[in-house]
Amino acid sequence: MMKKLFVCLVFLVWVLPVSGQKLSRTEKKIIKSIEANNAEAIRFLEKVVNINSGTLNLEGVKKVGSEFGTAFESIGFDTKWIPMPEELNRAGHLFVETKGSKGKKILLIGHLDTVFEEDSPFQTFTMINDSIAHAPGGNDMKGGNVIILYALKALQENNLLEDAQIIAAFTGDEESAGKPLEISRKDLIEAAKRSDIALGFETSTGFNYATVARRGSSGWKVEVEGKRAHSSGIFNDEVGAGAIFEMSRILHRFYTDVKGEDLLTFNPGTLLGGTFVEFDDMTSKGTVFGKTNVVAQKAEVRGGLRFISEEQKERTRESMRKIVSENLPMTSAKITFTDSYPAMGPTDGNKALLAKLNQVSLDLGQGEVMAYDPGKRGAADTSFVAQYVDCLDGLGTMGSGAHTPEETVNLNTIEALTKRTAILIYRLINQ
Repeated sequence: MMKKLFVCLVFLVWVLPVSGQKLSRTEKKIIKSIEANNAEAIRFLEKVVNINSGTLNLEGVKKVGSEFGTAFESIGFDTKWIPMPEELNRAGHLFVETKGSKGKKILLIGHLDTVFEEDSPFQTFTMINDSIAHAPGGNDMKGGNVIILYALKALQENNLLEDAQIIAAFTGDEESAGKPLEISRKDLIEAAKRSDIALGFETSTGFNYATVARRGSSGWKVEVEGKRAHSSGIFNDEVGAGAIFEMSRILHRFYTDVKGEDLLTFNPGTLLGGTFVEFDDMTSKGTVFGKTNVVAQKAEVRGGLRFISEEQKERTRESMRKIVSENLPMTSAKITFTDSYPAMGPTDGNKALLAKLNQVSLDLGQGEVMAYDPGKRGAADTSFVAQYVDCLDGLGTMGSGAHTPEETVNLNTIEALTKRTAILIYRLINQ
């Protein structure tokens, strides 16, 4: 009972105003609009959650994009569906825009796709109690998209967007970005170059946190060759160590010599070794053949690298290359890298945006907003624009279990988070 009482009290601190609010008359009107529209916002969320939009369900992604496009058109935004080339096997992106010259030029970032494909058993929005719903993609991140929509709807209803420049970009492949990235993220980057600020609405990590930094991600692969021979000859000058011992040396040295920098992690995700090795990159499945009396001829490992800056990434890669080059007898090895998401560093501009959000939250009586630990967040689309504009992310809905069949969204926080977003945008476009 005491635990339930504590949770209720914490929630009241989140969503109820307190004395000493510093909201203008116009801002109070915005708040009233959001309160009046909140039930509609939740119904809209349920509607789009019930449309499957797994990344590879191209028609489903387009259908969710159409629902949001229609909603944005109704509040005066120009909408554009940007298809991707057929070879990318991705649906495309929805961009909506209002053009003007007042205040900061703002880019708002969401995504339409989810990790739940058409064959997933988790497909529908289902209430658990009066405030929590199981919702595939409701937390990551259709709820964040709804916050964008209804924050802008409240501003439009109060005639506050007439001379603003706002672009809302909803990618259709955030959960599995189309390759090459130069094509799939081209439009997002171009939008950033026309903007001053980017706000990302990925899943919130807590009501009183926002994201000023995200680590980048990179793939790596080590391929080792040894001399195939009878196992009785291993370690002699003619046979050497074999591919598996050499791979073991490399991975051990990565662990002992490269590990340790703040916010740097690298993980070997798959490992194969034997006489013959085959791996299918499309399915992430492999096969191996070998015998205990034959020295392994091949070994392959694939992994991921997370970093907080390009400097850290390149420094780490160089250390890994050096280790890979120091081979055991009669073996050879090579390492290759593939870029994915760049890092979003904790810049002064990002921290200044956090300070503005924090002031909005305090003025709303919602409490202090602090920077979330970037070591606990994954990569996201804001990372692609971070080198061009000041960024803030993690402004979306609260919930739990993202990317799992237990994903939930907390409906009781949507109104409060929408208020915070709308007031922040209003202040930015009136600077």
